Amino acid sequence: MAEEISRERADYLAEAFCSEFVDFCRIRPGTIRRGYLESSLEVGPIHLQQDGVVHAGVISTMADHSAGYATFTVIPEDFQLLTVEYKINFFRPVRGEMLLCRSRVVKEGMRILVAESEVYERMEGEEAFAAKATVTLTAVYKEKMPESLRSAAE
Repeated sequence: MAEEISRERADYLAEAFCSEFVDFCRIRPGTIRRGYLESSLEVGPIHLQQDGVVHAGVISTMADHSAGYATFTVIPEDFQLLTVEYKINFFRPVRGEMLLCRSRVVKEGMRILVAESEVYERMEGEEAFAAKATVTLTAVYKEKMPESLRSAAE
């Protein structure tokens, strides 16, 4: 595996991680290193669906976004990423106080990359495995992205 990412790159990715939508969801980055990213979310009323459990869309967003940023650590800085496909399995209804997501790159490719995210709920200091996602992404040279996407990605 190649060398670790620079502190400057990790700081940039941590800042870029919090796009407007992700910030609205209250998902926060944690540990970032080459091929790996952790994120967390303090569960609040806005995250719950009608039965009082965390909405699957919140968990899916966290898993996809965190996998994407784990993948950003292994591609050149002049590339952007787009999710091609993802699959997620939910193992339990989530009622915890916090969600933790641990994402890692499992396949580095020239254009196609694959990452996995494991989402855990934390309740009363205990963690429980809640969901697992497999995310396929494509790396696109920034200059080849359509202008409308390029400005949003910078």
